[in-house]
Amino acid sequence: MLSDFGIILLFIITGLAFVGLILFVGGLLRPNRPNIEKLTTYESGEEPVGNANVQFNVRFYVVAIIFVLFDVELVFLFPWATVFGQKTLIEETGGLWGWLALSEMLVFVALLALGLAYAWVKGFLDWVKPEPKVPEIKTSVPASLYEKVNQKYK
Repeated sequence: MLSDFGIILLFIITGLAFVGLILFVGGLLRPNRPNIEKLTTYESGEEPVGNANVQFNVRFYVVAIIFVLFDVELVFLFPWATVFGQKTLIEETGGLWGWLALSEMLVFVALLALGLAYAWVKGFLDWVKPEPKVPEIKTSVPASLYEKVNQKYK
């Protein structure tokens, strides 16, 4: 008889085996026809130039950190909203519980707004968009064929 942990381990092993089997079968069935265009790096619609460490914009990290900051705010707002509205706590404290909870949340939201204002003033939210470059890849596919495909799916 398996313990609870044994059953969980069995599920994990089965899941990994299933994923491995699907990837193996997919590798056998799918065609493998690489060419220059398929092997080029795709960087969010921009042509990659030079070393990736040099070209990467640090503002991606800043935007991600600001997103996490406001995501954490929502994580704290949901439990606060459920506890804030409990009628028994408000009645037991003579209404002070509601004012205390409201003032705590106002301080919390004010601190987050202060952080957002700081990031805005420092220019962390400004984005400098580079000029788009038309990719120049030598290919044996004629341009007219691309135009036909573009006209077909317009």
